[in-house]
Amino acid sequence: MQELSRLEEVVSPWHALHSRLEDAGVLLELAREEGQPDRYGPEIRAELEQVRTGYERLEMTDILSGRHDASNAILEINAGAGGTEACDWASMLLRMYLRWAERNGFKVDILSEVPGEVAGVKNVDLRVQGPHAYGYLKGEHGVHRLVRISPFDANKKRHTSFASVDVVPEVEETEEVEINPKDLRIDTYLSSGAGGQNVQKNETAVRITHIPTGIVVSCQNERSQLKNREFAMKMLKSRLAEIQRKEAEAKMTELRGDVRAIEFGSQIRNYVFQPYTLVKDARTNYETGNIIAVMDGEIEDFMHAYLREFRGRGR
Repeated sequence: MQELSRLEEVVSPWHALHSRLEDAGVLLELAREEGQPDRYGPEIRAELEQVRTGYERLEMTDILSGRHDASNAILEINAGAGGTEACDWASMLLRMYLRWAERNGFKVDILSEVPGEVAGVKNVDLRVQGPHAYGYLKGEHGVHRLVRISPFDANKKRHTSFASVDVVPEVEETEEVEINPKDLRIDTYLSSGAGGQNVQKNETAVRITHIPTGIVVSCQNERSQLKNREFAMKMLKSRLAEIQRKEAEAKMTELRGDVRAIEFGSQIRNYVFQPYTLVKDARTNYETGNIIAVMDGEIEDFMHAYLREFRGRGR
């Protein structure tokens, strides 16, 4: 019965889409019979637009059929070299992903955040919850490049900044990831985030270092040290599971897939504010001049272009 229910969930949307297409066909036939092709024009166009939108959504569901595509995602943003300018760019990307998540009904928890010395953030870890969160976000993995006139430069010169985005699926509890407690270094510290007096007075934040791989995870969004430790361990398992999915002989330096230096020539996407406005993906060549909309979280077209381009080839 569970399998039947699962299959019905897959098939039902396609039946509904087919019915809408038939409804549009009926309207078209009525218009022809009555000899008034424009009478039902607006309704037919509206129906076909709904069919097109529904098809694209179902197409993405079909594409997102990889082993971990349906999982929640853990997303990490790191500012590249460049001081304040790079930290500000990292915070702009953070806002972009938060807006995207809000637009699409995903829940986001900020697990840890290291603020920049003047502005922005040096590092931030997010947990994105919702259907196919990892599937949609996996194409964001890589280096993002910004070109603009820096608000931190009194001479109003153009600056180029870089930030890296790392995305891994949240590991399911059923996955076998063995961790030797002797390989862990666990530190506690005062949370820097909101949470009231309890968070500020007690060392509720937890940082775990996996010594063999050098992976460091931290969590500070929960009030209790125990809960932060539990989720930090879950983050660590997710990252170690990512290693296990690689080839057994892969070097540990490749544990995050296509690792690139956070510098010119390694970016997956360029965001240009001056002397013109353009956002262009270096992998798919998809581009748009509406950079304001992109920074407000309208990045679905970039995600869809990536998923179609690299369908079936993983990340």
